[in-house]
Formats: sequence, structure tokens, C-alpha cells
Amino acid sequence: MATTTKSTVEDLSTEEKISVLYGLQQIDSKMDSINHIKGELPYEVQDLEDIIGGLETRISGYGAQADELAKEVKAKKEEIEQAKTLIKKYEAQQDDVRNNREFDSLSKEIEYQKLEIELAEKRIKEFNAEIKNKKKQIEDTKELLEDRKVDLEAKRAELAGIEADTAKELEDLQAQAENARAKIDERLLSAYDRIRRNVRNGLAVVTVKRDACGGCFNRIPPQRQLDIRMSKKIIVCEYCGRILVSDLLDRDGTENE
Repeated sequence: MATTTKSTVEDLSTEEKISVLYGLQQIDSKMDSINHIKGELPYEVQDLEDIIGGLETRISGYGAQADELAKEVKAKKEEIEQAKTLIKKYEAQQDDVRNNREFDSLSKEIEYQKLEIELAEKRIKEFNAEIKNKKKQIEDTKELLEDRKVDLEAKRAELAGIEADTAKELEDLQAQAENARAKIDERLLSAYDRIRRNVRNGLAVVTVKRDACGGCFNRIPPQRQLDIRMSKKIIVCEYCGRILVSDLLDRDGTENE
């Protein structure tokens, strides 16, 4: 099978190779045109998916922070209970002191524990305020997330509609392209693909129109135009590097082959 294909490729004349190559360009241009209908939709879908992923991560982060703050509140409440227990203990001990020095020492411990309670209550208020803020951030982010999900579904539906409408045509064109590629030698095909990647509009093969390159519109000398029309060798534009073919291929309807 591979030998037959190789033989078929080698049997083509230069003129036939140019004709097949131009036909491939026409097929690829049609596929480019169909894909152009999608515009930025595939990228917009990807961007929205990334945004949604980021928002979900943000919500998860806010939730984790709120949980940590809640643990801090719980720890501070436990500290308060411990301080209250110590206060009761020290107050009970004050009833059994033997002198003023011991009484004053216990009074200082009681005062210290009261200060610890005040500090803990202050921290609890701060933590609760932060928790409230985190919950607000979660709510706001969830609202934004839902909006982005709606946008994503709309973009996906739009893209899916276009793909459904063009799937059969693209499939047929792809088959035609593969058939044309099988008739072109690897070296020429590689050059064609390289040029397509490097030019903005994907036109690697262009005709000479009004004495100028159909790609960059620079003037082509008469003798070079004659060589192009004869199709005896592959000729590229000295300005843009595109492969030049005769406009007679358009008139012969090669693009429809």
C-alpha cells in the first residue's frame, strides 16, 4: 500500500503536483473559513473554565480560612473558661490566706486572669468579624461563580451549535485534504505546512493576480510570471515566501477538485 502511494506521488509531473497542492490550499482555506466562524469561542470557553476553576478554589480557600477562625474562637472560649475556673480557685484561696502578701499575690493572679478574659473576648470579636467577612466573600464569589457558569453554558451551547452545523462539511473536507496530501511528496508538503504556519491568513499557495503576488501583492516580473504559468518548477515569492501558481488554475476550477 505504502509502495503504491509512493509510486503514485513520484509519477506526478511538476505541473500535476502544483495543481494538487493548489487544490489542497483551497480545501484548507475552506476549513480555515469554517473554523473562523467559531472565532474566539473555543478560547472564551477555556477562559471561562479557568475562571470558574479559580473561583471554586477561592471559595474553598475562604471556607478553610473561616473554619480556622472558628477553631480560634473555640480555643479562646476554652481559655476564658479556664481563666474563670482559676479565678474561682484564687478567690477561694483568698479566704484562707495567712497574710496580706499572699492575699495581694492572689489578687494579682485574679486580675491577670480577668485581663486574659478581656483579651480573649476581644480576639473572639475580631475572629467573628473576620468569619462574617469570609462568609460575605463566599456569598459574593458564589454569586459571581453562578454568573460565570451561565456564561459558560451559553458559550458552550453556541460553540456546540456551530460544530454540529459544520461537522459533516469539515469531515468531508478533511477526507479531501488527506486524499490530496497523499499525492504530494513529503518535502513539498513539509514546506507547504511550514509556510501556512508562518503566514497570518494561512495562504501558502497563491495565484498571480494583476501581475502581483496574491499573498503580499508585490509585483512579479513578466519573465517570472511566464515561468509560473508554465508550471515546470515550484516558484516562491521572493518577498513573502509563498508558493506562486498560475491564475489559470482558478479558471480551470481546480479549487473545486
